Amino acid sequence: MTTTTEVRPAAEGNGRASATARPVRWWSGRVSFRMHRRTALVSGGALLLAALLLLASLCVGSYPVPVPDVARALFYGTGDRLAVHFVNQERLPQALLAILAGCALGMSGAIFQSVSRNALASPDVIGFNSGAATGAILVIVTFGGAAASVAAGAIVGGLVTALLVSALASRGGLHGIRLVLIGLGVTAMLGSVNSYLLTRSSLNDAQNAHIWLVGTLNGRGWSSVRIMAVALLLLVPLVLLFGRRLRMMELGDDLATGLGVRVNRSRLALTVLGIGLCGVAVASAGPIPFIALAAPQIAVMVSRSPGVSLVAAGAVGAGLLSAAHLASSQFFATLVWADRQVGWIQVVEESQRNNLLPVGVTTAVLGGVYLAWVLFKRRGTGTA
Repeated sequence: MTTTTEVRPAAEGNGRASATARPVRWWSGRVSFRMHRRTALVSGGALLLAALLLLASLCVGSYPVPVPDVARALFYGTGDRLAVHFVNQERLPQALLAILAGCALGMSGAIFQSVSRNALASPDVIGFNSGAATGAILVIVTFGGAAASVAAGAIVGGLVTALLVSALASRGGLHGIRLVLIGLGVTAMLGSVNSYLLTRSSLNDAQNAHIWLVGTLNGRGWSSVRIMAVALLLLVPLVLLFGRRLRMMELGDDLATGLGVRVNRSRLALTVLGIGLCGVAVASAGPIPFIALAAPQIAVMVSRSPGVSLVAAGAVGAGLLSAAHLASSQFFATLVWADRQVGWIQVVEESQRNNLLPVGVTTAVLGGVYLAWVLFKRRGTGTA
């Protein structure tokens, strides 16, 4: 018997979108996936953009590396000593982490926006990022902050925060406006908790936690990439399997129940998966704003679909964070001159890290502009 999983089903109610959205199917064995042609093109284009931005990020920076030297360093590990170091040990893991974390944040935002049926219900707005940050700071301050323990603390903190916000917002049914308002209140309270934890910690731990709280890819290595890759390999297939239920739940709880969807169980499972994606991204790169908020909606606008596509949201999230990472690496970056024969790697490395702007600063600016635009667009509609 063949099991069909819809990543994005046919559009409902929008005649133009339904007429132009021709499905594309992939199948292997007993599992097949169905995606509309325009959504597939948007997803592929966003991933191609992310790949091009990755290549650009390997070349530019405080120590520029020409494309031929990048190719030699990647495929052969030969060439200029500084070029090999920066390409393979500094820039490549950070660029890959930007793609993986952006994908996780985009899919997480798509899940929460679809479950709540509210465009503002993203993890960074409704408090899940702040809860994950609180869990990670507790681990950093208490246990010293190993990568695996920070990731576990972020996931647990995000899950506890999600349970609290859901319990407060679900009285009389889960409404998007109530979820956003309660999430904003919980975010403010958790910000106070985070500040208190920083004041009670040692100077070294407080400095490490503060840098991490900004949201940055600077200094991230292959250990963070491995954690993100393993998490996505485990979580993304489960998210895609719940994609069809998510699309039915967007039609309303009563109609979804009539179609055979166990709404409460599905909502709980999707919430846990969304928190898992958000938690590992926060643990690896810090609470980066804007990506989870904007990626699903940008994917909807570009693909001209009435609902959120999980695959397109993840691809757009990867492209957005890659672009923000590349832009951040160019702000306040000064050219560093070093002897290519001697190779002053430590001096150049420290100089580059000190001159890089954290990616969270860039995304926060973009997120503020995007949020103001969303509120302006929805003025007078009675929706948040």
